[in-house]
Amino acid sequence: MKYSAVLFDLDGTLLYTLEDISDALNRTLVKHGMPPISLDETRAYVGNGSARLVERAVPAGTSPEDEKAVLRDYRADYDINCNVKTRPYPEIPALLEKLSAAGAGLAVVSNKPDGAVKSLVSAYFPGIFAVAVGEGPNVRRKPAPDTLLAALDRLGVGREEAVYVGDSEVDIATAANAGLKCVSALWGFRSEEELKEHGAAELISSPLELLNIIR
Repeated sequence: MKYSAVLFDLDGTLLYTLEDISDALNRTLVKHGMPPISLDETRAYVGNGSARLVERAVPAGTSPEDEKAVLRDYRADYDINCNVKTRPYPEIPALLEKLSAAGAGLAVVSNKPDGAVKSLVSAYFPGIFAVAVGEGPNVRRKPAPDTLLAALDRLGVGREEAVYVGDSEVDIATAANAGLKCVSALWGFRSEEELKEHGAAELISSPLELLNIIR
């Protein structure tokens, strides 16, 4: 293979998680007397971590204290309800099976809270990923390269040996900041036009197409 390691984003890349995120967020907003947002709005707001998601979702003029309370309650709700409607995208299990059989080092690097990342990866892909990293304290989230570089270090491979697969402009920027090749997934939360506007150079419309790139 051209690449000995493949790193993946989680939301919109490996797993369809949008409805569980939206449901947890809207339950929390309503709990705090705030209007819910649409699924399309949620789709547009995800990708930069839970704090940024809540910041975008709460009404203009919300106090910092109230926003922190919404974030706290959203994280608590989502931790409990992160796997109600979530499911792998078609072809993802087959892709991961082929990559694992070929001996590729595999990692998940996400801006989703670390606990939810580890829970979902364990539930849907047991024994597949050597590394699963999510948002946590004292770690700069994507598009900072820190989590990607930490995952590469744990896999024991150099950046020239790895490719990063994601579905958003955040993933494109993160790969660039880390010096990795980026492959953009068209089945996720962003349109082809949006991805190209943010510099996507390699796009695939189905997961198994990735094999043609990395072999």
